Amino acid sequence: MERKPTKVSIIGAGAVGSAAAFSIATQRLASEIAIIDVNREKAEGEAMDISHGLITMGSMDIHCGTYEDIADSDLTIVTAGVGRKPGETRLDLAAKNIAIARDVVANLKKYYKDGAVMVVSNPVDVITYVIQKESGLPRGRVFGTGTVLDSARFRYLLSVKTDADIRNIHGFTAGEHGESQFAVWSSVHVSGMGLDSFCEKRGIVLDKEEIMRETVSSGAQVIKRKGVTNYAIAAIAAELTGTVLKNRGSIFSVTSVLDDYYGIGDVAISVPSFLDATGVRAYLPYDFTEEELERLRNSAAQIRAFMDHLRL
Repeated sequence: MERKPTKVSIIGAGAVGSAAAFSIATQRLASEIAIIDVNREKAEGEAMDISHGLITMGSMDIHCGTYEDIADSDLTIVTAGVGRKPGETRLDLAAKNIAIARDVVANLKKYYKDGAVMVVSNPVDVITYVIQKESGLPRGRVFGTGTVLDSARFRYLLSVKTDADIRNIHGFTAGEHGESQFAVWSSVHVSGMGLDSFCEKRGIVLDKEEIMRETVSSGAQVIKRKGVTNYAIAAIAAELTGTVLKNRGSIFSVTSVLDDYYGIGDVAISVPSFLDATGVRAYLPYDFTEEELERLRNSAAQIRAFMDHLRL
């Protein structure tokens, strides 16, 4: 049976949006990629630049788009937003990007027909909440990259500190994509062996608190050196794109608006979720330890308090 052509629309042609488009194209995940930006010339340039490399990627239609492209997209990716400036508070940044998100919502209401919506813009938990709630889309249709990138950074740091292949290291972080996130240490294993047992047998001493501090500060460290983080999040966006377009039902720690997940509701934070063509199909009631559950609830409370300040 012939495969149905797949289409992805990316809203935002900045460093993250353009890198995501490139990553999706190089992995040949979609047959059409529309790049949408208020700066149409920038979007045209990004589409042209990627298209000039199609000889190495295969046949794809990569073009500057408009919001009308959302109508027949299998996945819409929201990367539009501004970065935090020196001296600017998190509340200031959120207020600016919420205004941009509401413009996205207005256009979703005009043109959306089907497909999932993936949010990359920061603060991703807040923006995911706003787009889900104000768009009126079915619950779970809107999800954010959440702590998937943090989990990747976490696994990378563990691979460095244990001298093990990152492909053999499994585990994730949950909660806010920010300061209150936490490592789900009970989930971590190396090729099926519990992390503590692995380290004991190899004579490795880990400072778990230091690893988590490094995980949380990784993005800031990159921004300090190059001004933006875009390659790793683009790779994550592409991985999640493949999961949605291929309807895999894979489990990722993405952010979405929860409804009574261990008593947590009306807030968007990252928990293990089944991801398919519809977005978040269901949540995995993960076997958190009591301490981990307390951390999850604390993270949810912090995000809720932050949104209360924003009157959301």
